[in-house]
Amino acid sequence: MSAYVIRPLTAEELQEAVDWAGHEGWNPGHHDAACFHGADTDGFLGGFLNGEMIASISVVQYDDAFAFLGFYIVRPEHRGSGHGLAIWQHALENCAEHNIGLDGVVDQQHNYRKSGFTFAYNNHRFSETVTGIRRALAPSTGVEPLTTASDALIAYDRQLFPAPRDAFLQRWISAPTHISRVYSEDGQIKGYATMRPCKNGYKVGPLFADRADIAESLLASLLETLPTKHSGHEVFIDIPQPNEAAFALATKLGLEKVFETARMYSNYKPDIDLSRIFGVTTFELG
Repeated sequence: MSAYVIRPLTAEELQEAVDWAGHEGWNPGHHDAACFHGADTDGFLGGFLNGEMIASISVVQYDDAFAFLGFYIVRPEHRGSGHGLAIWQHALENCAEHNIGLDGVVDQQHNYRKSGFTFAYNNHRFSETVTGIRRALAPSTGVEPLTTASDALIAYDRQLFPAPRDAFLQRWISAPTHISRVYSEDGQIKGYATMRPCKNGYKVGPLFADRADIAESLLASLLETLPTKHSGHEVFIDIPQPNEAAFALATKLGLEKVFETARMYSNYKPDIDLSRIFGVTTFELG
């Protein structure tokens, strides 16, 4: 272990970790590395054995109280060597005073509990083709393009995320090929959403809305931007299980469940309104 070094990743090294995630079937977005790195440049760690990166993890600190863990990957040929446990422990020690969230593999919950994490709820990944969803969607109304994280948008997002994430939001909304939409009533934001192209198809997240009909309009507006040649591409949305209205919308649209995670926290479950979260931003950053 003397030749094993754990340190923050550069932007280029984070792209390598994102590529690993693609090989693991996580289906990252084309611009995830740049958006993620801007959220906390010291929050992405690599484990280097004799100068070669063999492990990664992230614990992005949004503020002094909340962080989110992800990108826990060890290259297959180095699993079981203790290097993964070492980088895991190092990351948690860096955020010992934070409430840490994660979206973990469901059947690994017992391992997360050993580190003090407690189950909160499951997030379910749903998918369907662009054509399949469009067939069931009502037309979009009241939706406008979104290109910047205004003060009003940041305030709305803060109601539905455990900590401020201003810098991340601006990068997320304005990233090349990301498409964002906002819904307002009487001059007040009532929902917004972002869609990004991924290794396979598209992911929609966040999909935040005060009501199911608003979430449906936002989704319709996003899909209307896609060219006909992409009609067969898959669209993925990650929905918190406690949101019954979101599950009902998924059923209406013919979405099929393809995966689920266990959302867990190290200290306490944040007080956010899950009934307005129709799509999680990402499993990697919360």
